[in-house]
Amino acid sequence: MKTRDSLIRLKRFQVDDKRRQLAQIEAMIAEFNRMADELDDQIKSEQERVGITDVTHFAYPTFAKAAATRRDNLRNSASELDEQLQRAQDELAEAIEELKKFEQLEERDQQRERLSAEAAEQEQLDEIASRYRAR
Repeated sequence: MKTRDSLIRLKRFQVDDKRRQLAQIEAMIAEFNRMADELDDQIKSEQERVGITDVTHFAYPTFAKAAATRRDNLRNSASELDEQLQRAQDELAEAIEELKKFEQLEERDQQRERLSAEAAEQEQLDEIASRYRAR
């Protein structure tokens, strides 16, 4: 039983760890998207300030070009993290299933022990009752 308790604790730790990883990835994706949105706003304001929106124009602001490159890199990183997020979600689901299996085994064993204890108690009560009747 102690081995199973240790396994259950280990599986719970693994589930918690997977949840933490998932939360970190989600936070990173949200941060990258927020930063990309801010860069979008900066690019638009720079374009409005200069009055040039054509990226191929010779006088297009270099800041806007650099910000667009940075924004695109952030969007690409966020999409790569989306793939990691999917894998992390799958790993979390698998870890939860494993934990459930061990918890169900433990619950079944505890129920079996309770039934055994109840049967032993009933047997003792029956024995006491039979002694009482025999008198």
